[in-house]
Amino acid sequence: MTLVLAGGEGRRLYPLTRSRAKPAVPFGGQYRLIDFVLSNLVNARFMRIAVLTQYKSHSLDTHLARTWRLSAVLGNYVTPVPAQMRRGPRWYSGSADAIYQNFNLLDDEEPDHVVVFGADNIYRMDPNQMLEQHLESGAGVTVAAIRVPRAEASAFGVLDMDADKKISQFLEKPADPPALAGHPDVALASMGNYIFRADVLRRAILADQDVETAHDMGGNIVPALVDEGLAFGYDFSDNDVPGQSERERGYWRDVGSIDAYYDSSMDLTSIDPQFDLYNSDWPIFTWNFPRPPAKFVHDANDRRGEAVNSLVSAGAIISGGSVHTSVISPQVRVNSYSEVHDSIILSGVDIGRGAQVKKAIIDKNVKVPAGAKIGFDLDRDRERFTVTDSGIVVIGKADPVEL
Repeated sequence: MTLVLAGGEGRRLYPLTRSRAKPAVPFGGQYRLIDFVLSNLVNARFMRIAVLTQYKSHSLDTHLARTWRLSAVLGNYVTPVPAQMRRGPRWYSGSADAIYQNFNLLDDEEPDHVVVFGADNIYRMDPNQMLEQHLESGAGVTVAAIRVPRAEASAFGVLDMDADKKISQFLEKPADPPALAGHPDVALASMGNYIFRADVLRRAILADQDVETAHDMGGNIVPALVDEGLAFGYDFSDNDVPGQSERERGYWRDVGSIDAYYDSSMDLTSIDPQFDLYNSDWPIFTWNFPRPPAKFVHDANDRRGEAVNSLVSAGAIISGGSVHTSVISPQVRVNSYSEVHDSIILSGVDIGRGAQVKKAIIDKNVKVPAGAKIGFDLDRDRERFTVTDSGIVVIGKADPVEL
């Protein structure tokens, strides 16, 4: 069975996570972050999935209930599992503790192997290939890893593995990351995706509960199994996904900060994005309310409804305004003489007549008044909104915008 860890608070994505869990953050116009991991699992026919939730999970639970309804007749399911406090009146104290508090799921299903994946990264992966290596190696745990520049690897948990893919060291944010054999400028960083033998997972988590630790999968459980010689690594660059280009191979993004979220979103608007949403051989699934198609109206020289190098979702109306290099979500309205550049506009936003928006992320149901300017005077924007060091203006869900 599969456990998807979806309890992330997502503080670095604030204010997008002010009223929702990180895995529920919208992405790419019509998706939620959790849709990417669930699509990978379901495409690979991993059909018994428990999603462990915790913080501000209402919108995530609603999305799962609407979207991820598998065939109960065949014994398939995607089910949200809220923090139930089965081990006492306390929240999860770490990712390993989240599994410990939900051992009843393993008791019910009695799996031989347990897939434990994170819920909030952007990537395509066929987990069957990782499972095949896990079974062939006899590993207690197999850790998926991406290749990153060694100079940047200190921000990750880093694997040091031999030619047989056995992990000799698992180092959390090391100052001097070990290089991948034969690639002195490359290191292997953990993706936070694991496959465990069920008995090994249970034993390791029980042992971890008896000591004072952070009860973290990457920080505590995996290093303990490395010490026992039971941990192996899986190089994500070896993964072959149907319909995927060589350019996308190995693509994995942790959109845990506003800047990373913005950059990954802007990649989707490019002529040849590295991550291809249009791969029908390995689709990204989601649920969409049955909205009408996007609409573009008015065709005068100074009042033309247009969008260039942009994603425009169903139900959006570009009414005499212009959109450039932006992601427009469902039910957005861009009114006459307004301009949107290099921005991410979430559902239900109304861009008023003559307003100008540049390098901004505007969360759901914000009303931008006529003539407003966002992203042009960052000092003024900092007084009203969140502004990152790189100059991205973020307006929270339903926040008022004053001239």
